Amino acid sequence: MGRAPRGVVLAVAAAASVGIAVSGTGCGLSTFFPVVDESTPTGEKVDAALQPFYGQVLRWEDCGDFQCATAVAPLDWDAPTAGEIELAIIRQPARGERIGSLLMNPGGPGVSGYDAVATSLDVAVTDALQDRYDIVGFDPRGVGRSTAVDCLAPKELDQLLYAPARGVRGTNDWLTSQNELTHRFGQACLRNTGDLLANVDTASSARDLDMLRAALGEEQLAYLGYSYGAYLGTVYAGLFPEKVGRLVLDGPIDPSLTRAAITLAQAIGFETALRSYLAACIPAASCPFQGTPDDALPVVREILDAVARNPIPSTDGRVLSVDSLLIAIAAPLYLKETWPVLDTVFTTVLAGQAEVALSVVDGYYGRNPDGDYSGNLPEAIRAVNCLDHTAQNNVEVMKEEARQLSKSAPHLGVYFAFGDVSCLSWPFRSDLERVAIAAPGAAPILVLGTTGDPSTPHAWAVAVASQLESGVLVTRTGEGHTAFNKGDPCVDAAVEQYLVDGVVPPADVTCPAA
Repeated sequence: MGRAPRGVVLAVAAAASVGIAVSGTGCGLSTFFPVVDESTPTGEKVDAALQPFYGQVLRWEDCGDFQCATAVAPLDWDAPTAGEIELAIIRQPARGERIGSLLMNPGGPGVSGYDAVATSLDVAVTDALQDRYDIVGFDPRGVGRSTAVDCLAPKELDQLLYAPARGVRGTNDWLTSQNELTHRFGQACLRNTGDLLANVDTASSARDLDMLRAALGEEQLAYLGYSYGAYLGTVYAGLFPEKVGRLVLDGPIDPSLTRAAITLAQAIGFETALRSYLAACIPAASCPFQGTPDDALPVVREILDAVARNPIPSTDGRVLSVDSLLIAIAAPLYLKETWPVLDTVFTTVLAGQAEVALSVVDGYYGRNPDGDYSGNLPEAIRAVNCLDHTAQNNVEVMKEEARQLSKSAPHLGVYFAFGDVSCLSWPFRSDLERVAIAAPGAAPILVLGTTGDPSTPHAWAVAVASQLESGVLVTRTGEGHTAFNKGDPCVDAAVEQYLVDGVVPPADVTCPAA
């Protein structure tokens, strides 16, 4: 779920894809696992300038219930001697007969793969995978514990993320003010981050991923990526098809789509998910809506419009803006199990109370009750997206795209519009051409999609599986974002048989509603 202040709040990426954190418990690793303190790199031949990175030995140390290490990568893969960055890595060794290392990315861009292992391992991967693989999480370049994008102090970040916009959305004055805001934010990021800010694109992270594979001693990559993590895996397959081992791409982003096309699909997806939520909510006595979904959807739009005109003050001194409210509505739509949160969000907002909605937004951004931030998601997501997607700089085209959004998603679409302004005056502009990725010669790649996924629509999984020469599609019939480890035995069996036994489905698989 990507966030551009006053613009496309949800477009391009989906953060926190693996779900709610589950804390790990237990004794030290050495009690249960034979500890191997150092990795044995593959020793493969690479250019001399890359050898120090591909040939580096990872030294593991106990860190609570896991093992941690730090890898070194080039600041700029096109100039590998020009500087270095650090990548934070964590692993849980295989609990049984080991196959190898399974690298995992939970989404974002900007979500911590380190934390996904340290606090949410059972959400990210099933027991069957933990038994057979070393589960390896890492913070990509620019994120979290790795050399990270750093822009603003917490109070300044609060102002950027939560303060209401000036003026009327979509007007020239509004666009100018938002562009100025982006410029100030980008310049702060450049001052505090330096040259790294130009090198946090997904292609660079994919090259990091290949380096980690070699440093871990794996001849081919075994990988599980959710949402943006699936996009990272797709880019990896395009760059290194011969190194593809067993790749699972869950909830992928279609690499051939423009930012505008992605935004349109997501606006439609979240409006469809909102309709499904309302259909489930309305029969319940606790539901704040009455009638039918067709009756309730215009009421949701009225609520958004009212908050756009008059943001709701909170007891902590902040206010609930319409951009924040859209996140508070969209975030619970990621999982059907969290739909009931929306009952409380809508009920309290209708009562003029901002606290519940802001708590949902805080959870998305990683903002703690004390006002500090647990990571750098709001900064990293902007930095990566602005390098991965070309921003539209024609105001009239932006306005036409906004009209199309309002037409295709009449209740939410207007608040997805004008996301390009979030990158328009960013310090580094993308010239990346959005093209399909075929990865010719790659081993079979498993692509997962959910029919009711609001953030990465099922059509994208269909497209990615079709574009990849070796793609095999597994469809989960149901609601929510991503498919694996969501309680569907058909999906889980297909993934586990593929990753553990190397069994590729003979044809695309459609799993019935669980």
